[in-house]
Amino acid sequence: MIRILQENDLGVVMQIWLDTNIDAHGFISREYWISNYATVEKMLPHAEIYVYENDDTEQIEGFIGVTDHYIAGIFVKAESQSKGIGKQLLDYVKGRKEELNLSVYQKNVRAVRFYQREQFFIRSENIEKETNETEYRMIWHK
Repeated sequence: MIRILQENDLGVVMQIWLDTNIDAHGFISREYWISNYATVEKMLPHAEIYVYENDDTEQIEGFIGVTDHYIAGIFVKAESQSKGIGKQLLDYVKGRKEELNLSVYQKNVRAVRFYQREQFFIRSENIEKETNETEYRMIWHK
């Protein structure tokens, strides 16, 4: 089931955010994600956040964050990845928007391939100042 974030979901969602970022971005120090935790936690309630809750266990297994037409990220627990949860979350948001864009690290090849498979195209690339890593800016149109 996909539903809107509830206040009592925040702790679980933030743990998924932290764990997933550390796992997916081995090229960025763990400390970077830990140091950004509090900032993200404050910003999260101001975005559109949709969680994927397992119908059987009633546990949150992933979420997507969107601000206007910008996808801040799709995060799925490691043990729940490659089961279609990310695609379901993305499709849910695609059903509500005419256009979406996002930034993804070039070195996160798995994510880049996922978004390309989902009809996103690389529009530009730049160097992120905080990490000095190359990011792709990707876009999707309905």
